[in-house]
Amino acid sequence: MTEPTTAEETTEAATAAGQAAATTTHDNRRQVLYWRLLARLFDREEQQTLESASLAVVEDMGLPAALLDPQTSVDSLVQRHPGLAEEFDGLMVPEDEDGDRDRAAEVRRAALVSKVLLNVFDCGSGTVTAGQLARWQADAAWLERALGCKPGELRGGRTGGHGPGARATAGPGVSPTGTGGGRRTPDLSRLIPEIGPELGSIEAGLVKRMHLREVLADPQLAAKLTPSMSLIEQLLRDKNNLSGVALANAKALIRRFVDEVAQVLRTQVEKSTVGALDRSVPPKRVFRNLDLDRTIWKNLTNWSPEEERLYVDRLYYRHTARKTTPQRLIVVVDQSGSMVDSMVNCTILASIFAGLPKVDVHLVAYDTQALDLTPWVHDPFETLLRTNLGGGTDGTVAMALAQPKVAEPRNTVVVWISDFYEWRGEQLFESMAGLHRSGVKFIPVGSVTSSGRGSVNPWFRERFKDQGTPVISGHIRKLVQELKTFLA
Repeated sequence: MTEPTTAEETTEAATAAGQAAATTTHDNRRQVLYWRLLARLFDREEQQTLESASLAVVEDMGLPAALLDPQTSVDSLVQRHPGLAEEFDGLMVPEDEDGDRDRAAEVRRAALVSKVLLNVFDCGSGTVTAGQLARWQADAAWLERALGCKPGELRGGRTGGHGPGARATAGPGVSPTGTGGGRRTPDLSRLIPEIGPELGSIEAGLVKRMHLREVLADPQLAAKLTPSMSLIEQLLRDKNNLSGVALANAKALIRRFVDEVAQVLRTQVEKSTVGALDRSVPPKRVFRNLDLDRTIWKNLTNWSPEEERLYVDRLYYRHTARKTTPQRLIVVVDQSGSMVDSMVNCTILASIFAGLPKVDVHLVAYDTQALDLTPWVHDPFETLLRTNLGGGTDGTVAMALAQPKVAEPRNTVVVWISDFYEWRGEQLFESMAGLHRSGVKFIPVGSVTSSGRGSVNPWFRERFKDQGTPVISGHIRKLVQELKTFLA
């Protein structure tokens, strides 16, 4: 016989049923928002039922209806509703699984995620204006922030905002307020290779759909352009077809981008000082080199308890001179179309190292012909203007320029940046192996892009590995670290 149900048990059962119903409702609402997102991205035809249901969900949560309007940028949304800015920061960073899940918060999050994804990945078709490109770049910056990155980090390694609403985050997965929203730091080593190149590809497609020459010829339209790697690539390819105002605006955009990237790379290079302390050189006896701690310690025996005074017989100074053995850095860059990101980054990086004391930097660019850019290595802007992107790849012509530059192998590093899909591969590898055997520090680099994606010829990759000089692939920080280690 069934025991009679108490009032307390009835209440608990009703509460559990209510919670289950609420959970189901929240799950259904979240699914409606994501189904609408998928329909918009893959069908592009407005599904009236999904649109009406999504509008009801958004309004019930107290969110603005403009969240569902693809024509409204995230910047505009945040300007009208400033409280949403913090919600977008770190929005897509994985959450901790501890504790009960807030189903209502998940629905709200789905609405915000749908907004930023739709604005970035639904780019429409037809001609793109300068204003539309600028709006997309601003929305892409919000997506990067939602992933816990700084604006521009996934697309080109640049920092800084895009648009009035952009603010640099305190770090991956941390909101500008420092709270981080309770979310973990994302695995950027996984996200960057996957998402960064896709954003770059979309941006490149938008740039190609612009009437770029007409935009550059109009100073007001050109002023709306935000320099990015995709835009710089297009400008470098088309620079010989530009003149007058259009060429001047193109150069201004290239100069602006170069300066921004140079600032980022210079910070990475300067994080550690090149050269070890040289103790064979007596320390300079000036106040700024005075070692107070050591001076006090060495003179403690002269302490007078009666007078409570320390008498100093000798002052001690810090060594600041550093060993600066002259080093020669030879950078060889494949300037074929697939390597434009590396070309821009390495040209700037070479100019930074060229500014260090006792570092003799040489720069060679090549496709089927080689060009010695050493006279302009201190100015990456002028260097880039002299490149000619595109064409095939024949590294043997670059080797013919690089080999005579090796005077003292033990004090020379050769950085070779390419995807190594070469016309005369075996001949080139034998020359590279010869440099390595002579004592040259040989560093093959598959990609030094900001996104970290790069394709390297497997034949070369295996032989470099067997030789003990594995290919560096990934972020440009890896190359910076290798060079600092060699020059230290």
